[in-house]
Amino acid sequence: DGGLVNAYKEWEGRATPQINCDIAFHLAVTYYSDEMLEEMETITNDYGVTSYKFFMAYNRVLRMYDDELLNVFKRCKELGALAQVHAENGDMVDAGQQDMVDAGILGPEAHGMSRPAATEAEATHRAIAIADQVNTPLYVVHVMSKEAAYEVARAKKKGINVYGEPIAAALGTDGRQMYNKDWRHAAGHVMSPPLRDDPTTKDDLMRALKNHELDCVGTDNATFNANQKALGKDDFRTIPNGCKD
Repeated sequence: DGGLVNAYKEWEGRATPQINCDIAFHLAVTYYSDEMLEEMETITNDYGVTSYKFFMAYNRVLRMYDDELLNVFKRCKELGALAQVHAENGDMVDAGQQDMVDAGILGPEAHGMSRPAATEAEATHRAIAIADQVNTPLYVVHVMSKEAAYEVARAKKKGINVYGEPIAAALGTDGRQMYNKDWRHAAGHVMSPPLRDDPTTKDDLMRALKNHELDCVGTDNATFNANQKALGKDDFRTIPNGCKD
């Protein structure tokens, strides 16, 4: 890797020639090292980045493990930065995906089947517990299930400083779209954590927003066209993630 500072400069260079408004960055930190912890101070103090996103899924690629989460959450507290998490249990996801492959289910529908709501709820609960132990605020991005929303609401009732963000797609559609006979339509709804099959999920998430159990709505925009989605035509695990019909 080229380090956090180089990553920031690269993305700032990509963005600034194309914008006509004020923007701000947060960084997705996809590896762990002592040097990275040091660079976080430079990124926050010199470049004004005040939030960092960490992944609990994508084993051996993007994932932060529990001991690493403890350290990066402590670092966020020291810097006054907000810790964000993609909350899915990477081990459960890997096992679920292998179960689908073993069963010969390789279409878009296997995406949601391999990542049930329990994978999201468990990771949400664990991230909140770790952040609470080091007493730093936590922002849970793309809350996609009733179960994960419950974990956020439960923590709020205990006075834990946690924020929950469902995304617009979860408020407007559901995971049944991944079973559509039109592969392109189905693949257009593949994202992680997945849209949930239960059509009442959107209503529960909207209610949670109204009751301040969840806090705001994001887009987590990651747009891929049909040809790009087709990279996963033979294996749901390689469908690029991003919701687009």
